[in-house]
Amino acid sequence: MDLKALIDILQSGDQDMIQNALSDFNREFAQCFFFNAEAQEKRKIERLEKFRITKHQEQYASSDYDSDSNQDREVKLRERIGELVIEILERDLQPSCRLAGLVAVRILSRDKQALLPFARPGPMRVLAWLAGIGGGRPSDAEAACEALKCLCNTVYNSPAAREAADELGVLDGLAYSLKARAEPEARFYELRLVFLLTALSTGARQRLGHELRGLVLLTDALEAELGLRWREKEEEERNEAGAQPGSRTLKSQETDRAMEILKVLFNITSNINRRQVDEEDAALYRHLAAILRHCLLTHTECKERTQEFHGHTVNLLVNLPLVCLDVLLTPKVEPGSVEYTGLNMDAVAILLDFMDKRLDQGLKLRETLTPVLSLLTESSRFHRETRKFLRARVLPPLRDVRNRPEVGDSLRNKLVRLMTHINTDVKHCAAEFLFVLCKENVSRFVKYTGYGNAAGLLAARGLLGGGRGEGEYSEEEHTDTEEYKEAKPNINPVTGRVEEKLPDPMEGMTEEQKEYEAMKLVSMFDKLSREQIIQPMVVGCDGKLTPLDETVQQMAEQISLHSDSDLD
Repeated sequence: MDLKALIDILQSGDQDMIQNALSDFNREFAQCFFFNAEAQEKRKIERLEKFRITKHQEQYASSDYDSDSNQDREVKLRERIGELVIEILERDLQPSCRLAGLVAVRILSRDKQALLPFARPGPMRVLAWLAGIGGGRPSDAEAACEALKCLCNTVYNSPAAREAADELGVLDGLAYSLKARAEPEARFYELRLVFLLTALSTGARQRLGHELRGLVLLTDALEAELGLRWREKEEEERNEAGAQPGSRTLKSQETDRAMEILKVLFNITSNINRRQVDEEDAALYRHLAAILRHCLLTHTECKERTQEFHGHTVNLLVNLPLVCLDVLLTPKVEPGSVEYTGLNMDAVAILLDFMDKRLDQGLKLRETLTPVLSLLTESSRFHRETRKFLRARVLPPLRDVRNRPEVGDSLRNKLVRLMTHINTDVKHCAAEFLFVLCKENVSRFVKYTGYGNAAGLLAARGLLGGGRGEGEYSEEEHTDTEEYKEAKPNINPVTGRVEEKLPDPMEGMTEEQKEYEAMKLVSMFDKLSREQIIQPMVVGCDGKLTPLDETVQQMAEQISLHSDSDLD
């Protein structure tokens, strides 16, 4: 499309001509996210081919400069189109012409290089007005959605737009609109805009969380989206008569809106777990935790979306104060519930199943697995009943001691494999979870994981010499099986399994031969150490690994001091 011709029409054409021209523009660039991508790629190939033939770097550089100049001119043209469309949108237009203009702005706002016409306070005010934010211009739902999409693109791509949104009080207007319960489709984009503002601006997070009482506002919105009402404190009931919690399947649009709310709540609660909360706030978080329990029991229209929905729920649960998570266990045991020691463990069982599925997927474990691992770890540390239930599921009494702990398909096997994962966060979270289930007892931890797998966490904790962590737990429970007791003398503590005794390699050697082999081994270690290929380590008094040469030097200094004192 000739952009200069479009500019002429926008400057001097009547409303019908403008609408037709914008409609043509919108059809041509509807799926375009990188303007002139094909032309740029074609020019790049041509330049490379010319450089290959001529072998002249100057020719290549000149062609590259010309391409950049052309690209700059195209950016300027798109910016001018954006300016003119914004001016047109301020007029009194027919709904169809206004919609065509908004669609054009949405397409243009995808281009980071041409955002200037939309990122200033004036254009942002026009778009917010058309979106109906904070009681703005009455607009049809389709136009309001387009205006909100334009704002989302601009805020996402431009720091200047975020500053303008703050100056104009867009977040305040969105809070007002959310209370007013906009049209369902518009409400989704309002929530998306709130998410972007709070994700990309610390000030917006703080303002929504404190001044605008975002926790209450969004908790109410989530409760309404899920169709919940309350019979008693922290006990949910469906609007449909006789329906059980979690029995209703969320529709696609309901799921979309609920997940946006969960994401915004995550943003504004990101620092909650690091500070103490008063009784009033604790009551709000308990109420939210009860709703999140319901989210864990709720399904969507497909398994993948349910996993995504539960993932956002888990992320938010991680942020909440641990003292408020006891509501996950408070519902009464119903027929079909997962029961343990008289408590309803439905939510914990779902979290465990969610973790197992993430383990099997094996993709982006740091982002997808560590939140649920952290949640289960801290819950186990804080709530004894949760820990005992999880231990029964993850670390049942040992019977098979013929295979390494990391070999197999059980939850224990999968988690032990992660203890040597290349990602530090992943291996730490997996080891910490199993360590807490073992009540931070080193001997029990080694029993279930093998000393080789456990060494990393034990070294970091200064527990290589044995003992236990700093957590407070009840008295030890003796749960060794008969199979384990029988095999225990033959279990290799490093590998964590029964191994056949290997023949003595020095059997049949004379004393001189043994001494020769020993000195050869010492010489090899010395060479590797001097060339800094390895660094010999020993366990220090604090239980942590320290370099051997430092320990030897300290011992020599102590001997020297004692010798000096003896001379005195």
